[in-house]
Amino acid sequence: MRSPRSPRETRSPGLEPLAVLPVFVTLQGKRAVLAGANGGAAWKVKLLAAAGAEVDVYAPEPTEEMRLAPAEAVAGRVTLHERDWSPADLEGAAFAIAAHEDEGECACFVAAARRAGAIVNAIDRPHLCDVSFGAIVNRSPLVVGISTEGAAPVFGQTVRARIEALLPAGFKAWVAAARDWRAAVGARYHAFAERRAFWERFTDRAFAEPDRAPVQADLDALIAETDAGPRGGAVTLVGAGPGDAELLTLKALRALRGADVILYDDLVAPEILDYARREARTMLVGKTGHGPSCRQDDINALMVSLARSGKQVVRLKSGDPLVFGRAGEEIDACRAAGIPVTVVPGVTAAQGAAASLGLSLTHRDAARRLQYVTGHDRRGALPDDLNWAALGDASVTTVVYMPKRTLPALLDRAVAEGLHPDTPALAVFNATRADQAVVRGTATTLPGLVSAAGLDGPAIVMVGDALGRGAQTAAADLERAAV
Repeated sequence: MRSPRSPRETRSPGLEPLAVLPVFVTLQGKRAVLAGANGGAAWKVKLLAAAGAEVDVYAPEPTEEMRLAPAEAVAGRVTLHERDWSPADLEGAAFAIAAHEDEGECACFVAAARRAGAIVNAIDRPHLCDVSFGAIVNRSPLVVGISTEGAAPVFGQTVRARIEALLPAGFKAWVAAARDWRAAVGARYHAFAERRAFWERFTDRAFAEPDRAPVQADLDALIAETDAGPRGGAVTLVGAGPGDAELLTLKALRALRGADVILYDDLVAPEILDYARREARTMLVGKTGHGPSCRQDDINALMVSLARSGKQVVRLKSGDPLVFGRAGEEIDACRAAGIPVTVVPGVTAAQGAAASLGLSLTHRDAARRLQYVTGHDRRGALPDDLNWAALGDASVTTVVYMPKRTLPALLDRAVAEGLHPDTPALAVFNATRADQAVVRGTATTLPGLVSAAGLDGPAIVMVGDALGRGAQTAAADLERAAV
């Protein structure tokens, strides 16, 4: 009998150490000073002006590019002073940049700027900097900054190019609309959950139609959709897939992003929880095979209680919640309590394993049917009500979930019911994950091979003639053969 355990709250490990703190400085209408005229000076001046700064440049011998900077400023103002700087020039400066070739002169300027209370950057001298400039993706007012702490500038530029490709130029108009609409949305929706629902719909629409500017009709439609949405708490059963986080559906990601509380199973890969909001509570409510497990009644009661308190609850399950995931009991509990409940399907373990191995579960020359069965009943024993005639048919691809303890008895009975002893069979552990392992055999040899392999983790077993098709071409690095 399984040892009972109670649902318990878990916490993410939080932030990893940061090499630098990414911050954004508002310079609109503020004074900035740059002294010197080395190679990177003119570009820094243009950046400061683009952020709305009033920039004074002190350079006795400015470069031609620097001379053009005042006319090329897209915002703010640039004033060129063809002389050396003095400490008095730093009065009232919010930001200061040293652009001298001489190290001593740079250090002198940096010290004076700090005394004046300015934020300081020194071009090509990170040891003198309070802040540094990184690669920038400009979809203003959406701005993305990228830093490698000077370790790999080319890598940072490449990352910038990738992000630019993901953020169409049209996002400028959408972010501008968000800024213009924020006050009206805040006035209409006082509850945080409703405001979040509105902005999630807004974001989805922006990604769907990034190359056009939003109009009043978009705001009206988004408000109508939000008003028509559910009020109060609700439960969403979400399939997390077999392990690989990239197999999550877009709808699953949206549900995780909107959850206040996530109740998850042991088999859910930890990296999937990283997609949740930082503010979301996470609670482990899982069951382990023949080990400590939360009672289903306790999970149902917790789920209903949280939803009744107004929370958006995600019940996160490995694979697909509708395939041996006790979804029926949880849906019934929600409906009985009058709690809105929806289901987001996920990639099943069988689908994920077959895809990773390049196997067709329904090869038209070998399989006329596909069936999923459970390897144990409520007592943990081999179910006595399985359709043994179907299990004995090698032209059916059979996928056995939770098969570890009963595998020898199940395959022995299937062979006794007519399954050919040499029918291809395989066991997949940790399907789609980095540590996926496969044991291949036949209906008679597989149990012994699995036992000898000593593998751990969630497993499924597949049996049927279709598994012999393409087995020779399965990637060797995706499996660890038992000896």
